Amino acid sequence: MPKRGKRYQEALEQIDRQREYSPIDAINLAQQVRGAKFDETVEVHMRLGVDPRHADQQVRSVVVLPHGLGKTVRVLVFAEGDDARLAEQSGADFIADDEIIKKIQGGWVGFDVAMAVPSMMGKVGRLGRILGPRGLMPNPKAGTVAQAEHLPRLIQESKAGRVEFRLDKTANLHIPIGKVRFPPEELLENLTAVIDAVRKARPAAAKGNYIRRATLTTTMGPGIRLDVSDLFSLELAL
Repeated sequence: MPKRGKRYQEALEQIDRQREYSPIDAINLAQQVRGAKFDETVEVHMRLGVDPRHADQQVRSVVVLPHGLGKTVRVLVFAEGDDARLAEQSGADFIADDEIIKKIQGGWVGFDVAMAVPSMMGKVGRLGRILGPRGLMPNPKAGTVAQAEHLPRLIQESKAGRVEFRLDKTANLHIPIGKVRFPPEELLENLTAVIDAVRKARPAAAKGNYIRRATLTTTMGPGIRLDVSDLFSLELAL
């Protein structure tokens, strides 16, 4: 097991490893024990009661965080002609023409979100080996393959804090909810939106407890166990 640094150990000593914290208590504690000198990302990790080996138990969706992620999101759009002009006018940072596609084939991935119009998926498919492992492959299920008229909304949402989440091979979700500098109430509202989206994405084939364990952490900090029953009591303010 790798040796942890002094700051990590000091933070760990302030956390009761046997306790399950309420969401707001966990957020306050994560901000209190932060050890890095940079503005860390706050993340929630959830173990779900589904079997990722079965196609009917996959969990994949998106959520728009009410207070964003606290970072600049660079959007790339695979489009041509009028579609490309619309994407550019809507705020896309990169339009994937043939030159940029060649750059991606060479390993360049200087963007955070990729989306495409359906007519470009023939070209995009050849980039799966590069984009897929990085979670950047446009996908209809995630809403990142869409008709041109939907691009302005998708680009705006991505820059405002649109987050895609997807079950990994060990039945876990890993979702950022903002920066450690955010006010606690904003992180709580972002967390509430995430939990709401995860609940709505529950597969019909899932049986028993859906969210089995949950942990809140910062980029460099130790995990803080969350009280799952308190997570289910979170409600979005309408």
